[in-house]
Amino acid sequence: MMPDAAPLTVTDIAARIADGASIALPPDYSGCAMTVVAALIRRHARNLQLIGVPSLGLQADWLVGAGCVAILESAALTLGEPGMPPRAIAAVKAGDIEMRDATCPAIHAGLQAAEKGIPFMPLRGILGSDLLKVRPDWQVIDNPLSTMRDPIVIIPAIRPDVALFHARHADRNGNVWIGVRRELMLMAHAARETYVTVEDIVDTDFLRDEDRAGSTIPALYISGIAKAARGGDPVGLAGAYPADHTVLADYVRAAQTQAGFDDWMAARVLETVPA
Repeated sequence: MMPDAAPLTVTDIAARIADGASIALPPDYSGCAMTVVAALIRRHARNLQLIGVPSLGLQADWLVGAGCVAILESAALTLGEPGMPPRAIAAVKAGDIEMRDATCPAIHAGLQAAEKGIPFMPLRGILGSDLLKVRPDWQVIDNPLSTMRDPIVIIPAIRPDVALFHARHADRNGNVWIGVRRELMLMAHAARETYVTVEDIVDTDFLRDEDRAGSTIPALYISGIAKAARGGDPVGLAGAYPADHTVLADYVRAAQTQAGFDDWMAARVLETVPA
């Protein structure tokens, strides 16, 4: 978003995310663009590949329950205190979607490789793990810089088609302030396109503010911004408003069945979240 570009709507962002796209998503505690997720469901997105950075929660559960997802890649599937994401777990158990198991360091390593423009990143911590049996794309090689046998795993670069998240503020120049959430910076650097919803757009320049510049993603990495007040509900937004645990608990109870999920979404999300 450049200074002379009009902000998008959440519907605009959802329209720009193509069916079949790979989407990097943050965990529930890190800034979730829930209004865009709802808009993706309304437009009947299909065959999405969701990449948890490093885990997936409510965003993934909504999209899986709505039939939008073909592949999940994540270090964990969790809603935190409310429990497991019921529709995602059911879909994985039924074999309706593909689950690519990963670890937090592996997800970050793959994104770091894309960020640096290199084909892979070496990693040691998963040597000896059963994960190597189910991830043939993670290869074990001999360290070329060692004179002794020294195995190391190489993780292919992860270059998502889209990074999608919610943040507190953007400025008039399209720079996005993310606070301490450095994984959002990594996502933006690694992805081909980055779309962000924000609580507000302020008349300042974060990159000229020494206290904020280091925690700001420059507009160079941002493909589009939409203003969405309370755009992180119901998982909340750190420093702005908490998760709505009553709503989350109600969702988990309802979504134990597909019919319950459909009814809850129709009543609580699709009819109440503005486009």
